[in-house]
Amino acid sequence: MTILSVVIPAYNEENGIAEIAKRVLAVEPALKSAGVDRLELLVVDDGSKDKTAEAASSIPGVSLIRHPKNKGYGAALKTGFSKASGELIGFLDADGTYPPEYFPQLCQAALKGTDLVIGSRMAGADSKMPLTRRVGNFFFATLLTLLGRQKVTDSASGMRVFKKEILEQIYPLPDGLNLTPVMSTRALHEGIKIEEVPIPYSERVGRSKLSVIRDGRIFLQSMVWTALSYNPVRILGMLGLAGVGVAGLIFLGLVIARLNGITTLGSWGVAALFTALISVVSGVNVFALGVTFNYLVSLFYKKPIRQGLFGKPIFKTPLDQQFGWMGILAVVLGIAIGIVSIVLGVRGWDIDRLWFYLLSSAMVFLVGVQLFVYWLLLRILEELSQREVKTKNDLGLN
Repeated sequence: MTILSVVIPAYNEENGIAEIAKRVLAVEPALKSAGVDRLELLVVDDGSKDKTAEAASSIPGVSLIRHPKNKGYGAALKTGFSKASGELIGFLDADGTYPPEYFPQLCQAALKGTDLVIGSRMAGADSKMPLTRRVGNFFFATLLTLLGRQKVTDSASGMRVFKKEILEQIYPLPDGLNLTPVMSTRALHEGIKIEEVPIPYSERVGRSKLSVIRDGRIFLQSMVWTALSYNPVRILGMLGLAGVGVAGLIFLGLVIARLNGITTLGSWGVAALFTALISVVSGVNVFALGVTFNYLVSLFYKKPIRQGLFGKPIFKTPLDQQFGWMGILAVVLGIAIGIVSIVLGVRGWDIDRLWFYLLSSAMVFLVGVQLFVYWLLLRILEELSQREVKTKNDLGLN
C-alpha cells in the first residue's frame, strides 16, 4: 500500500492553516486515482504564539505535532519527515501560496521512478510571485544549474514530493528557510533523479516571513558551501580558469603593443599589468586548490570523485597529473627568459626594453613552482585515496 505523508510546517498561521489543511485532505480521492492508497497529513506547529495549533487540531484527519519553541522552517519539516509513515513524503507551506491540488501530478511522477519531484513556480504555470522574488529565484536556479550541470527552474520551491528512502542521502539539512535550496543542491550532487512539474503560485495569506536580502544571502551561502562540500573544483576551478584567462588576454595585448614598438605604459597600462599579475597567480592557486579539495572530498567520502570541473574528462590524462611536467617546463622557461634578459642587459639594452621580459621571467618561474608543488601534493593525496583499495586487493578482500 502506497502512503503519501504531507508535512505542513506552521508558525503563526492561524488565519490560513485550516483552509490549506482542508484543501490537502480534499485531494485524497484524486491521489487514489494517481496510485496513492492513503493520505497522511502532519501539521508541525513550530512554537506558534497565536492559535495555529488549536485551529489545526480541530480538523479531522490532521495529526498535530508541536514544538515547544520556534526552531525554524527546516527544523519543523525535518520533525514531520521523522514522524511520517508514508513511502512518499510531500510538503508545502501553510500560507496558501502552493496548490495542494497538484499533489496527484507530483505523486504520479514519483511513482514512475523519480526520486524527488519539485513543484516549479517558474516553469510556465500561472504565478503571482512578486518580481523581486521571481528575479531571485531565477538567479538561484541558474546558479544551481551551473553548479549541478542539470537544468533546474526552481531551486527553492516549497512544494515537493520525494521518496522517503532518499533522506539518508540528502541529510543533513539546515533548520532555516534555506532547507529547500540545500535539498536541491544535495540531490543533484548525489545523483538523485529529479523532475519538475509546473505549478501555479498564489499570493500568501498574511505577512511573508521571508526577507529578500537576508534570506537571499543565506540561500546563496548555503548553496555554494553545499556544492563545495561535494565538488570544490567546479567552483574554484572555474574561478581559477577565469583568472588565468583574464591574465592571458592582458599579456597578449601587451605583447602586441611591444611588437608594434610601444615600450612605455601609461597609467591604464600599469593597472592592466598589475591586474594580470594578480590574476594569473591567483588563478593558478585557486584552480589547483579546487583540484586538491576534490581529493580531500574523495578521502572523506571514501569513494572516487564523481563530478570534476566539466563532469567528464577533457584530456586522456587528467590535467592535475600533468601539473608536474607543466611546472618544470614553466620553471625552465622562466629561467631561460631571465638569463636571456640579463645577457641583453649586459650588452647594452635599456631597462625600458628589458623590464617586461624580466617581469615575465619571474611570473613564469613562480607559476611553474606553484604547479610543481601542487603536483607533489596531489600525488600524495592520490596515494592516500587509493591506499585502502590497494590494501584490500593485496589481501584478496575485493
